[in-house]
Amino acid sequence: MENIYRIFDSHAHYDDDAFDNDREEVFAELVENGVIGILNCSSTYDSVGKTCRLIKENNFIYGAIGIHPENANELTEDRLEEFRRIINENDKIVAVGEIGLDYYWEENPPRDVQKDAFRAQMKLAEDMNLPVVIHDRDAHADTLEIIKEFPNVVGVVHCFSGSVEFAKECIKRGYYIGVTGVITFKNAKKLIEVVKEIPLDRLFVETDCPYMSPEPNRGKRNRSDYIKYVIEKIALIKEVDPITVNKIVNENFFNLIRLSNYCKM
Repeated sequence: MENIYRIFDSHAHYDDDAFDNDREEVFAELVENGVIGILNCSSTYDSVGKTCRLIKENNFIYGAIGIHPENANELTEDRLEEFRRIINENDKIVAVGEIGLDYYWEENPPRDVQKDAFRAQMKLAEDMNLPVVIHDRDAHADTLEIIKEFPNVVGVVHCFSGSVEFAKECIKRGYYIGVTGVITFKNAKKLIEVVKEIPLDRLFVETDCPYMSPEPNRGKRNRSDYIKYVIEKIALIKEVDPITVNKIVNENFFNLIRLSNYCKM
């Protein structure tokens, strides 16, 4: 892959067992292919420890710790205190996430359990002065309601799936919109409209790897260097140069997580 981009993947899951057989080889290839940084987001209690190990062993990987709504039952007061300690002890933990609401799967924890876990982790982010990485699936109204309850917290609504109106409500409150490989799919009309309407300085690019692989790799294991296809699709929609898109989305991410002096382009 030609190395013309400097990619910071704002949302990945390299702790996933999909990478167990070749994780180090993948990391070496990513660096060769222009990946300058990765935010690895935990989703379960177990993945918090895995994320901490990844950021300790790889200087270009940063971490977000939190419990995904699918696993909201795992959050306890003791674990919240553990997260607080981990954040205090590690300056490479730069966000709280992946947290939020997911009403798509019936087998997920009850909505009240998800909302309690979401609020508790938003409060953690507020207390620790960190941004959040929000998962929102089929829960736009409740997600926005809880965002409004914490006006001092900002972050990103990752893998954005809402309307233009919802996106505007989010950015009004200081949030960014996370764009994955979905933007390259033929049925991505709603997301394309969001990207058209939302200013470039409010967009992130991300993989959600090993999921959401963009065209032409749809169906394969996703990885951070595939963000080039997301960048190029956004550039096409916005009618700007891809390198400009790359530069601006990186700056957006660095500004949110206070890495403004990191890997300047």
